Amino acid sequence: MSIDLKYAVFGSGSWATAIVKMLCENRDQVGWYVRKQQTIDYIISEEHNPSYLSSVEFDNSQLYMDADINKVADYADVLIFAIPSAFIERELQKLTSDISSKIIMSAVKGIIPESGLLVAEHFHEKHAVELNNIVVLAGPCHAEEVALERLSYLTIACANPEIASAVSDQFSSNYIRTSTNDDVVGAEYAAMLKNIYAIAAGMAHGLGYGDNFQSVLMSNATREMKRFIKKAHKMKRNINETVYLGDLLVTCYSLFSRNRMFGNMIGKGYTVKSAQTEMSMIAEGYYATKSAYQINKSKEKPAQIPIIDTVYEILYTNKDPKKVFKKLTEILS
Repeated sequence: MSIDLKYAVFGSGSWATAIVKMLCENRDQVGWYVRKQQTIDYIISEEHNPSYLSSVEFDNSQLYMDADINKVADYADVLIFAIPSAFIERELQKLTSDISSKIIMSAVKGIIPESGLLVAEHFHEKHAVELNNIVVLAGPCHAEEVALERLSYLTIACANPEIASAVSDQFSSNYIRTSTNDDVVGAEYAAMLKNIYAIAAGMAHGLGYGDNFQSVLMSNATREMKRFIKKAHKMKRNINETVYLGDLLVTCYSLFSRNRMFGNMIGKGYTVKSAQTEMSMIAEGYYATKSAYQINKSKEKPAQIPIIDTVYEILYTNKDPKKVFKKLTEILS
């Protein structure tokens, strides 16, 4: 595959900013769709994102930025979407350009609420993108550690090994290690589910549970993730690989995890609305919880997912976190 493909990132949050930084290590120019023109003007003037990862400095000669999603889509061959799942369809509705022949890369960690589909499925069904041209960018990797150039790991999942290898090369650097995987569906579900378990870990911490319980919670979360993904898409996979277990652990334990932070606030007594208001970033796990709960319930034989059920009850049915978690501790082993 040609190394001359043009890359563009859609979104201007912390993960999108980190992706642009990683690509700039290897690319002469990177496209960047930023919704607000004032943000673009600021980046051009100050050479950093005003709201996210502001320590990351950009060379503006490497950036092709525009507030018109169609111009950026036309510019690039590989379109990398890093817009939160709750808002991506709103942005995609602005698309008039034909992207069916593009390589689509999802850095989104959740289900598209409007369609109830994984991002890969959504682009395939709604935008006629071939499944072999869809790539999933997974971790374990925190945007904040990319900004600090701490050693980080990425998994590039694609059914087409040639595309996976080509994309992988564009992200590799002295502080980024990459690997490839063909489990697109599993990687997407794992990226969604780990945020729910991070909320659960945060809730447990906020409620005063210690490290002993957290270890039991993570052990059960790993098995629960395996059951959920197997029910959704049966194929041979090792749940202990970094794209599944590694990403789960870093999201549940890291102080950089916004989902863990959100759960911690709920455990300490914040309402969902007050926790969302206080946080400056989106906790994807909030939206993922409802999606995962509904997907599982729609199955003829639903998987046993007591942790997800617990988080759902607290976030969406206003159950008392203390009482619901007490019940959860009685069934975990």
